[in-house]
Amino acid sequence: MEILKVEHLSKIYGTGENKVHALRDVSFSVRKGEFVAIIGASGSGKSTLLHLIGGVDRPDGGKVYVDGKDVYAQNEEALAIFRRRQVGLIYQFYNLIPVLNVRENMTLPVLMDHREVNEKRFEELIEMLHLKDRQNHLPNQLSGGQQQRVSIGRALMNAPALVLADEPTGNLDSENSSQIIELLRFSNQKYRQTLIVITHDENIALQADRIIELADGKIVRDEVSRR
Repeated sequence: MEILKVEHLSKIYGTGENKVHALRDVSFSVRKGEFVAIIGASGSGKSTLLHLIGGVDRPDGGKVYVDGKDVYAQNEEALAIFRRRQVGLIYQFYNLIPVLNVRENMTLPVLMDHREVNEKRFEELIEMLHLKDRQNHLPNQLSGGQQQRVSIGRALMNAPALVLADEPTGNLDSENSSQIIELLRFSNQKYRQTLIVITHDENIALQADRIIELADGKIVRDEVSRR
């Protein structure tokens, strides 16, 4: 079953001599539950693509469909709800709220959506992330790996259709990087959530079901890597 469809996506930054074609006519689809790694050199358009899929930025051309719905046909209010409910974003630099503890950071998207916290789901996640004894700690009381686990928990708390991770291990050592990818892969398999990860790490990319490579804003490779 198709969860994501990208059609002829383009994005341009700047004007005149400063014009940069970040994406050029990019099209592909992703099945529900698939783990896709997006690779490419710096400036190839990877992060731009992820932001357009997640509703963070608007394209200059083309369409993004999630669960059959045209993401950018929605007004700003509906788009904000889409980002909160349908997309879980994980960044390299965690983006935790420094005055909120682990539990508060993880449940923030749910509370911002004016919904009750699913305690069963929270307990499942806090156990999976090995943070049960850290849930009252502030971000500055945690290691880098623990902070990234909190950001993963926050991304998964709303049970989103898509989990989008932009270099989630880029700020971590090899041991923590391996643990983070294991957690994401486990979540992908346990909850059947579709996972799209931008990475420079070949070892991470090879764990994905599929690898998409970008160069100069275009797809130059799209292949199945494992089953």
